[in-house]
Amino acid sequence: MTEGWLERRCLKVLQNEDTPLYLFALAAEEVDLIASVARIGRDEAGKLIGYQRPEKKKHVKQIQDYLDSADVLFPNGLILALPPEVRFKSSRGPTTSDGLVVAGTLEIPLSQGEDGPRPAWIVDGQQRSLALSRTKNRRLPVPIAGFVADNLEIQREQFLRVNTVQPLPVNLVTELLPDITRVPSGRMPTRKLPSALVDMLNRDPLSPFAGIIKRASTTDEAKKAAIVTDTGLVEALKESLESPSGVLFPYRNIATGTTDTEGIRDVLITYWTAVRNTFSDAWGLPPTKSRLMGGVGIRAMGRLMERVMAHVDVNSPSAIEDAERELGIIAANCFWTKGVWPELGLPWDELQNTPRHISALSNYLARAYVANRAAMK
Repeated sequence: MTEGWLERRCLKVLQNEDTPLYLFALAAEEVDLIASVARIGRDEAGKLIGYQRPEKKKHVKQIQDYLDSADVLFPNGLILALPPEVRFKSSRGPTTSDGLVVAGTLEIPLSQGEDGPRPAWIVDGQQRSLALSRTKNRRLPVPIAGFVADNLEIQREQFLRVNTVQPLPVNLVTELLPDITRVPSGRMPTRKLPSALVDMLNRDPLSPFAGIIKRASTTDEAKKAAIVTDTGLVEALKESLESPSGVLFPYRNIATGTTDTEGIRDVLITYWTAVRNTFSDAWGLPPTKSRLMGGVGIRAMGRLMERVMAHVDVNSPSAIEDAERELGIIAANCFWTKGVWPELGLPWDELQNTPRHISALSNYLARAYVANRAAMK
């Protein structure tokens, strides 16, 4: 180690010229010296920062106990995002490369002062890194794979890619997706737009969902008010956006790849404001006290939106009142906080966020709406 730099023998893997990949080893105590964990959160402006989930203390303790034992074999390495300032010097001689890797030395800059920012970020292995920082076996060699990326988007993309074997929490993935251009799975792009819309609903002061949606970045203090799980709302919006009969489908231009997000915003705020006003006694309560705010209620009311908003002009000054009038048609048929759902034969608090109950409740509400509306004519 030279002053201001950490030197390690290294193999440079010839995968991508634009994003160098290095394989090397660090002592357990050095991991904590050069790498930090980018916890997911929001800054004061509401912009998404970081990407890592919270620490799992029990898991970390189990790893630490093993690291502190005798005869440790720890092949589970870490993946680090390295700063562009790293320097690689290839070794001399004709045998330093076999066409796949180049042998050499990697120099990593160290932070300036004890309180200075660490140069690298942990993309995969945050629980292991925490255990390594606490183990008594301070000089245990740890295998490292490092790629150069000062771009947070690249780090998030790789974070999602390397966590496909043991899936990440769905809400963490959906919150990260809007900030990633190249998503690592063919199924993930379909959740990018719905996730961005959920973020809008949570932050827009005119939205009835403002501040009450629970996301991966929600702080412990904000969780007291966050009662709606984002995954159910994401799925509800995804259905409406993808189905040709969905009320949100016309706002997407498949040919040009453009989306009228302002038009979608108007539809969503109009409809869900009307839902809040129509069922004011059930809105804003935790799902244990109101099934309207649980996944089953959000999904079922999301499907009812297709029928209700077909009769509402969102550009009308009376759009919210018109939507309230439509929802009033089925208000007496709903039992979000007490009573028994007719036809379903289920007490209100026995409705669960399962495909069977979501489907049953959705069909019941649709039938009741159509029948009651026809009876009014």
